[in-house]
Amino acid sequence: MSVKETLDLNNFYTVLEVRHSVRAYDPSVKISREEITELLEIATSAPSSSNLQPWRFLVIDQDELKKKLLPIANNQQQVVEAAAIIAVLGDLKSYEQAEVIYSKAVDAGYMSKETKAGFVERLNQLYGNLGPERLHHINLLDGGLVSMQLMLAAKAKGYDTVPMGGYNTERFVQEFAIPNTLKPIVLIAIGKASKPGHPTARLDVNEITHWNSI
Repeated sequence: MSVKETLDLNNFYTVLEVRHSVRAYDPSVKISREEITELLEIATSAPSSSNLQPWRFLVIDQDELKKKLLPIANNQQQVVEAAAIIAVLGDLKSYEQAEVIYSKAVDAGYMSKETKAGFVERLNQLYGNLGPERLHHINLLDGGLVSMQLMLAAKAKGYDTVPMGGYNTERFVQEFAIPNTLKPIVLIAIGKASKPGHPTARLDVNEITHWNSI
């Protein structure tokens, strides 16, 4: 870990600045399931469409399963070197959890039972009439939000990550017996870097920002 990273990882802006995608990991480093669960709890405070929280996680931390995943993920070495691979999945039936989610909101005093009933009815009608392609499109956005929050939380805890979109989704679904209501969004490797991530060049923000019209 660099001197800069040890300065103040509790500072949000420091975390943003020092987070880089890392592809080389120390295979001797393990992360407890309790700590991964804590990171996921932090990540799932991310916003989502209608607060339906469609993200689901498959955490792969067993060596034999990481080896199984390796060829599916185009033999990217971080798959077997990282402490775990977190598969972020989108639930096409997430709207069926509306009753549970909004009942918790009632219990917490965030809304009345009457308001909850109206919300749940409308959400089930709206999302229940959307096709799987549209639902997956919504889940891709929500999945991206929770994934970024997960990677930032991991960095704040001193861990490194890399998101991976280069894998065979059909083989992944088949080999890991993913239900057809869950669609893969991204794989995230998490662990401790054995080599630092490469800094990347960024477009000037003034070149990509427009005010009021494009």
